Amino acid sequence: MPDRIPENEIQRAFLIAKDAISNAREYLKDRARLALLTVCECERELDILERKIDENLPSAMTRVGEGKARELIAYLQFITDLERIGDLAVWVVHHLPDSVTRRDNDVLAEMLALIEHMLGDAYRGFKGRSAECARAILKSDTELDKLRSQFFREHLKSRTRVNLEDRVAVLLIAQALERAGDHCTNLAEVVIHLVEHRSVRHLPRRQLEL
Repeated sequence: MPDRIPENEIQRAFLIAKDAISNAREYLKDRARLALLTVCECERELDILERKIDENLPSAMTRVGEGKARELIAYLQFITDLERIGDLAVWVVHHLPDSVTRRDNDVLAEMLALIEHMLGDAYRGFKGRSAECARAILKSDTELDKLRSQFFREHLKSRTRVNLEDRVAVLLIAQALERAGDHCTNLAEVVIHLVEHRSVRHLPRRQLEL
């Protein structure tokens, strides 16, 4: 294959990242060791794919035309953000406190479910070259940001007696999940670029959603 970076490998990376987030949500639910191990394995697979693309991209770029070169650059952007999402999923499961209130657990689970949905939209957007799927991610990211902000406000106002270390841990996890959402937004921007052949990075959110 002339580009040496098959598109189906990028599609697989989307699914691996989605699986990492799904299993992080399962781990949050019942602390199942299998879910923890799966998140770690997903992160390792994403590392391998990122390394492979890093190694193959320079030589591949020299053998293709401008149109294919743009796709290869997009592949690099995709795998970079997907690998970061895998890293964040591992960080979350490793830093989850032993004791989490039901309310905190529910909010974190909702955030993970949103990210999983965003990754599903990103996968469909890339596979089907659908800007509409990509723009749906932007709306989900707005909802994710609101959840994180509300979560922080609740903790700042709370007078309940909760271990300070555990409280800080769940707040940091919520922050990490918001960062995962930002990476999903990056994926959406790259899909839109692929489909519409224009850069939408750093544009106001209202323009992106049009």
